[in-house]
Amino acid sequence: MIWAEKYRPKSFLEIKGQDEAIRKIKLFIEGFNLRKLTKTPKKALILHGFSGTGKTTLAHVTALEHQAEIFELNASDLRNKNKLREILKPAIEQKSLLKERKIILVDEVDGISAVDRGGLTELLSLIAIAPYPIIITANDIWNKKLSPLRKKSEILKLNEISYGVTKDVLVNILRKENKFLNNDILTQIAIKSKGDLRAAVNDLQRESSVNSEVFLDERNKEKDIFHALKEIFKKKPSKETLEIFNSVKMPIDEIILWMEKNIPTEYRGEELAKAFDLLSKADIFKGRIYKQQYWRFLVYENFFLSYGISASKKNEKIGFTSYKKPDRILKIWLNNRKTEKKKSISKKYSKYVHIGEKRAIREFPMFVSILRKPSVQKELRLSEDEIEYLNKVN
Repeated sequence: MIWAEKYRPKSFLEIKGQDEAIRKIKLFIEGFNLRKLTKTPKKALILHGFSGTGKTTLAHVTALEHQAEIFELNASDLRNKNKLREILKPAIEQKSLLKERKIILVDEVDGISAVDRGGLTELLSLIAIAPYPIIITANDIWNKKLSPLRKKSEILKLNEISYGVTKDVLVNILRKENKFLNNDILTQIAIKSKGDLRAAVNDLQRESSVNSEVFLDERNKEKDIFHALKEIFKKKPSKETLEIFNSVKMPIDEIILWMEKNIPTEYRGEELAKAFDLLSKADIFKGRIYKQQYWRFLVYENFFLSYGISASKKNEKIGFTSYKKPDRILKIWLNNRKTEKKKSISKKYSKYVHIGEKRAIREFPMFVSILRKPSVQKELRLSEDEIEYLNKVN
């Protein structure tokens, strides 16, 4: 079963990151039922926000919580007056057969404005006569053609789901499925989803299926970087080679530095040229990931870095090799990482207190103690890496 459906929230308590939206939608429905919204109550509520923030789910949960029947239609299939009148009007006029209450859900209203054949005008007229609350969802409600609809409806924006909330949801799903994924992989999934929780859950299921034999008891089987280098440089490439770095607790950028430092200790001539060519390809994909946010390129970066470099040698290698730590380059890289974290924290802080970023960086030592407070970290939505940096900085 698709996890996004299996773990779709069934109650308000299960919806994460949308507390304010839940509060307002409760007020709308309860006020509508009591006819105490305003002197001229609006009968429609528009939920808008990025894809995957839970607009449709929130509408269905609202119906469940209020024990109401929900009648759903997708506006992209009902772009003209006749279709709307044929399908939506009877739903508005008929009482629920099984429940006292009813909620009408018009999903993806953006589709109505795609072809102007009276669909939007008809929707407005049906809203005016509706005895039931109408919930409308949209990704972009600010289209000029939707201006009349905005005037007749209450508008509620759903928040983009934060990285931290997304990661918590993913961890809880893994626990229920009795599966385990490397923390770096979970972080990458949460970040690349950009607030699209549905996409994050889909990616989690896909990644978990690839690593289907990795369960919670595998936590203690992590390999260190030296063992990983030995597996890649000395043995023939295999399916296990592709997953070698999943068990190394080290950022992929740092692993690249270790590979660059130690390839010449094992490879010579044509093998050396092939290995460095594949390492450069891995670095190219790393750049594309960071610049364009194409996180699905991680699979290619990992392939070149592990299986590709391992396959560059002609035969298995024997004997002991002392692998070296990339001290100088690693120090530069680690320092740059620290500077990046300092800048990212300062940027968030500067926006919150309304000062310039340069001033925030300059005065960083003065407010480190403030930033170490959990309440402040939560308010600024600091990442785990940023919090870890704050705990270490003097």
